[in-house]
Amino acid sequence: MGKKVAMVSLGCPKNQVDAEVMLKLLSDGGFTVGVEESEADAIIINTCGFIEDAKKEAIENILEAAAYKKEGNLKALVVTGCLAERYKDDITEEIPEVDLVVGIGSNKDIAKLVEGVVNGNIKNSYGPKEALPLDEKRILGGYPFSAYLKISDGCNNRCTYCAIPLIRGKMRSRTIESCVAEAKELALGGVRELVVVAQDTTAYGEDIYGEAKLPELLNELCKIEELHWIRVLYTYPERITDELLEVINREKKIAKYLDIPLQHIDGEILRKMNRRGNEGSIRALIQKIRERVKDVTIRTTFITGFPGESDEQFATLHSFVKEMRFERLGCFTYSAEEDTPAAEFDGQVDEQVKQDRMNLIMDSQMTISAEKNNEKIGKVAEVLVEGYDDYLKCYFGRTMADAPDVDGKIFFLATRPLTFGEFVKVQVNDSIEYDLLGEMCDESAQ
Repeated sequence: MGKKVAMVSLGCPKNQVDAEVMLKLLSDGGFTVGVEESEADAIIINTCGFIEDAKKEAIENILEAAAYKKEGNLKALVVTGCLAERYKDDITEEIPEVDLVVGIGSNKDIAKLVEGVVNGNIKNSYGPKEALPLDEKRILGGYPFSAYLKISDGCNNRCTYCAIPLIRGKMRSRTIESCVAEAKELALGGVRELVVVAQDTTAYGEDIYGEAKLPELLNELCKIEELHWIRVLYTYPERITDELLEVINREKKIAKYLDIPLQHIDGEILRKMNRRGNEGSIRALIQKIRERVKDVTIRTTFITGFPGESDEQFATLHSFVKEMRFERLGCFTYSAEEDTPAAEFDGQVDEQVKQDRMNLIMDSQMTISAEKNNEKIGKVAEVLVEGYDDYLKCYFGRTMADAPDVDGKIFFLATRPLTFGEFVKVQVNDSIEYDLLGEMCDESAQ
């Protein structure tokens, strides 16, 4: 074969892991992977289909790639991922530029399918969701020193606004042994930061062990000598146990960082979302986390404009954000996803109102973030070196308080040439809204 394949992966880290698995399967199948789109015989757009903006981004990328049929070597345009799973044959009917649609249950056959479409044998493929490969080998698509570890796929939470159970099915956990084996292989390959992901990491293991096993998994991962940081994302508030907090606080390798998508604070809205918490339980949880995990960074997300959200309910959310002063926060407008219960709820909120409310939340958070960053001036932080900025003439990286792709960075001057992927101590000298500025500490004085 020897044909060249370019991969564009959109959306969340879980989707990126799927893309990396497909890259390895394609490479094993004789394809050259990682080429530029202009040189590719086949381009794969690994899509997200979670909310309306993600769908628009996917379609834009598909149409942009289609241009290479005229300008480059492109013989096959392939769509995979959540959009492919959710809309199946609709994609090829509505976007005729697409040659092949592959559902997540057929990812394991990606090499055979791409070879077939390049050779003119076009047949969309949708295997059962449960056939999605969870513990296959991967070719990392990002930094070689930081990688995601997907410990389960699918979700059982059934939040009324969320299409993930429709797309991905029920939660399916990997075994602890499988997760640890992959983590060891990644570490031996140079990975120093491991980011643990799933739709709900705190539910990990319930389906195969009868109880949540995230704390036990983290204990095992901490035994891998080569790993320096272990970070946990997507924790569900009602499943954050005392045991989990104890492990995070005790283990030096685990980032003192908790990502907890709260979505709202008003009790009625939470109930309509099919979220189990309420304002009292959420406030108690935040207080407990801050008491039990020293110097913790809490990241959360909220949704504005959920059906029926009144001005008063939004004001309650806005006040809560200003009062809690979260270290990291994202906000999204509600997206009415077809076939989800919330899409049929009365009281759908005007799009401009949703946007205005989101802007108010993010304006407040920008002020909070700037103030919290300002408090770090004069302090020393351990930094994972990610790269060098030729324009600013300095290195950049992340502290333990910053997750890849979603949080800020620290830009700093160095006292010697640095290797990407190493850890150095940096003194913070200045700050802006979401980023820090600093200078590497004198190593001879450490």
